[in-house]
Parts: sequence; structure tokens; C-alpha cells
Amino acid sequence: MYLTFVTIHVLAALFWLGGMFFLAVIGAPLLRSVEPPEQRQRLFREMGLRFRSAGWIAIAILVLTGIANLYYRGWLQWDNVWASSAFWHSGVGHSLACKLIAVTAMIVVSAIHDFILGPAAGQQKPGSPGAISLRRHAAHLARANAVLGIIIVIAAVRLARGV
Repeated sequence: MYLTFVTIHVLAALFWLGGMFFLAVIGAPLLRSVEPPEQRQRLFREMGLRFRSAGWIAIAILVLTGIANLYYRGWLQWDNVWASSAFWHSGVGHSLACKLIAVTAMIVVSAIHDFILGPAAGQQKPGSPGAISLRRHAAHLARANAVLGIIIVIAAVRLARGV
């Protein structure tokens, strides 16, 4: 079962991160060239809504399989892990702490991007200063999430290698 959960976890991470990088490298630059601004805004909104639904499903799968992976690794024990100073001072403890903090930050940043800034930008007049400002802020959060995703992958690799 452990290998099944790890596989599902990795596939969900690939989907989530791959989708973010596709939007950042291909989708958003392409849509910036679309005219008129109303069409561009409609396409951004539709693309964002579709990825938001799939992305949050991937995040839910990542959280659930992550918890299962902690269980199968024996890391959901209070005495030997969570309350153990020795564990948290080890390389594996540092990697797990880094991953858990980055995952929490990623979920918060995703929620702000997907449920606050993105919808607010979509309600502005296309091409208006307000729409441009909100889109810029949303883009900064998306980039921050990509960086968090990379940090999570690095921490995951360190955990898998036991360092």
C-alpha cells in the first residue's frame, strides 16, 4: 500500500506543479497577447477556473496521500516522532519540517490566489488599472507558489533519500 500511496502522491504533485509551470510559461504569456482585453480576461478567467478545480483536487490528494505516507513511514507517532527533539534535530526531521511548512504556505497562498485575488481581478473592467494591479498581485502569488512547489520537491527528495 505504501508504494501505491507514494505513486499517487508523486502523480498528483506532477499534475499540480506541471499545471502551474504550464500556465506560467505557456498559458499566461500567450494570453497576454490576446486582444481585445475583454477576450483576454475571459480566457484567463476560464483557464483559471478549470485549473483551480483540478488543482484543488490534486492538493486534496497530496494532503491525504501525504498523511498516509507519514503513517506508513511510522512518522505519525507522537512519542517517537512529533514529541521527539532528537527526530526534529535530525536531517530527516529538518526535511519533514521544511516540507510541512512549505505545504502549509502553499495551501494558504493557493487559497488567496484562487479565491480572493483571481476572482477580484475577473470582476474588474478588462484592461483597467485595478484589473492590471490585481492580475500582477495574483501572478506574484503564483510565482511564490511555484517556488514553494520546488522547495517541497527538494524536501521530498531529501526525505526519500533519508537526509
